[in-house]
Amino acid sequence: MTLAQPPFPARTRVVRTPTLVIACEESGPEDGEPVVLLHGFPYDPRRFDRIAPQLAARGFRVLAPYLRGYGATRFRDPGTMRSGQQAALARDLLDLLDALALPDAALMGFDWGGRAACIVAALWPERARCLITGAGYNVQDLSRTRLPLRPEEEHRLWYQYYLHSERGRAGLAADRRAFCSYLWRLWSPTWTEGPSLFDDTAPSFDNPDFVDVVVHSYRHRFGLAPGDPALDGIERRITPQPPIAVPTISLHGAAAGIRPATPEDRDADRFTGPYERRVLDGVGHNVPGEAPDEVIRALLDLLRPASER
Repeated sequence: MTLAQPPFPARTRVVRTPTLVIACEESGPEDGEPVVLLHGFPYDPRRFDRIAPQLAARGFRVLAPYLRGYGATRFRDPGTMRSGQQAALARDLLDLLDALALPDAALMGFDWGGRAACIVAALWPERARCLITGAGYNVQDLSRTRLPLRPEEEHRLWYQYYLHSERGRAGLAADRRAFCSYLWRLWSPTWTEGPSLFDDTAPSFDNPDFVDVVVHSYRHRFGLAPGDPALDGIERRITPQPPIAVPTISLHGAAAGIRPATPEDRDADRFTGPYERRVLDGVGHNVPGEAPDEVIRALLDLLRPASER
């Protein structure tokens, strides 16, 4: 799967949308078929470093933006709510596609990035050429977030409950690197090289909006903080858990420390178009970082005939 030295080195560009100034890493030919790679919490585009060059070498135009609250991405207006709700992430992705004048793109995302990709694929299917999602259907059902789970599942969500409190906010603000590093270890217990790669990503957490966006994300999903009124329309549209009809492959880590793969596919009925679930043995939560070849393979399976892979 690995190719020789890619002919298109990565370049950083700044994309202005109505809400954000988005720092975006781009590689590949500018006229190539676009692929957007979306990171989650607490990660950044460094987790695509083994994916983007290989896709660029195959002629794709690869875009890996820093999400709101990460890296050099900034809010344009100091008065804009520092929302981390799922509708905000989806709106940001749609605005990015608009700002780049991209009618559609192949979308790959996991965690927060998977949420953005799934919502865009569900509500604006004409903008998603196809979808690679980490761990299935990532559109949150906010009506069920207050229902208790099994104890072992509740245990995995400790960090969310911690961030519900002002003690949690203070803890994240005081040592965001230690907090995020610990989550890396918990969520990807078999990823032996993870600790050595953390320092490449950690500077992205120094963004001045990081703490506010993260805390809001985990409070809003439990109904403990109001959402951005400007996003009410999207929130209403995703409340009924809309299906995803675009061609989709779900990549699910069997060794994930949070939301590990189950034997049964609980999300299958959420996908009404061509759909396949692939469970990756020995892989944790950070699918693109831990299994880059599987991400590339899935994208090529949806975008290229067998003779061109």
